[in-house]
Amino acid sequence: MMAPGLEEPLDDKFLRTLQTVAPGTLLREGLDHIVRARTGALIVVGDGPEVLSLVDGGFRVDTELMPSYLYELAKMDGAIILTQDSKRILHANVQLVPDTSIPSKETGIRHRTAERVALQTGQLVIAISQRRSVITLYQGSFKYVLRDIGFILTKANQAIQTLSRYRAVLDQALSQLSALEFDDLVTLSDAVGVLHRAGMVLSIEGEIQRYIGELGTEGRLVSIQLDELMEKVEDQVVLVVRDYAQPGADRSESEVRRELVQYAAEDLSNYLDLARILGFTGSLAVLDRPLVPRGYRLLRRIPRLPVQVVDNLVARFGNLQRILRSSLDELDQVEGIGEARARAVQEGLRRLREQVMLERRA
Repeated sequence: MMAPGLEEPLDDKFLRTLQTVAPGTLLREGLDHIVRARTGALIVVGDGPEVLSLVDGGFRVDTELMPSYLYELAKMDGAIILTQDSKRILHANVQLVPDTSIPSKETGIRHRTAERVALQTGQLVIAISQRRSVITLYQGSFKYVLRDIGFILTKANQAIQTLSRYRAVLDQALSQLSALEFDDLVTLSDAVGVLHRAGMVLSIEGEIQRYIGELGTEGRLVSIQLDELMEKVEDQVVLVVRDYAQPGADRSESEVRRELVQYAAEDLSNYLDLARILGFTGSLAVLDRPLVPRGYRLLRRIPRLPVQVVDNLVARFGNLQRILRSSLDELDQVEGIGEARARAVQEGLRRLREQVMLERRA
């Protein structure tokens, strides 16, 4: 289930497509000219053989794309063909002849042609309704109607507020997990609960990224806020997985993110699905299973402790509890750790524990 008020995320390819027609681009400026003039248009962004094989008639232009050129050429009835990078106008006033056996749900000739060309070629096709002044994007099986910038900004700001609340909940869950780790009281349910909250945060981030792509130059402030709210989130998720994943359940950062967002789009309340990310299967009883973290996440919070040294510590001691109980001499024997760094590890973990206890009481 998606967070309240959020929409189903689009794939990465279509997010890049939205950036192609975002405010601030020459193509979007030309589209806006056409909308205001109510002339309508059919534009294909792509000049490969799969597109050119559908072209009949018209004339070759082969000139740099300028908004005014696009507007003037759209006054003719035929379609306009742009290069793949949308920087040049190649053909104008052409007739597109896609395979008529391709099913289409559209009723108007222009939009029906646009849908079929997009399905047949996989390229971006833009249809502008003359009567309704609406810009519709088709690419493969995707269809998307561009919306008013003011409306999108409102939605983006609402999503940022939602993300801020979910990030606060995630931070609280991570702090609670840290306290349980120091007390050696972690269960699988606790670790999965953090993944649950992280999945919601990542899902909302994807929605905001789509808004930013559509906003173009108008989305700069939203992008800055998003970067601030998402700082270190993915790092924390990956470290939680490294701390608790069963041997053989290793996943890359992109795989973990994809699975969390996938479950967010379906039903992230099912903890058993999330437990599979860590390599655990079984009935609900498995969620009560005690776990001992390897210690990657907390060790990475110690200032100026290199990643390789963290890896060496975990490799030597196996889990966080053994690291906490280790003496200075035992720490000193780990590769990359001298006496000074051994003291820094002990002092860093002590300070982290005190900080976590203070956060628990707050």
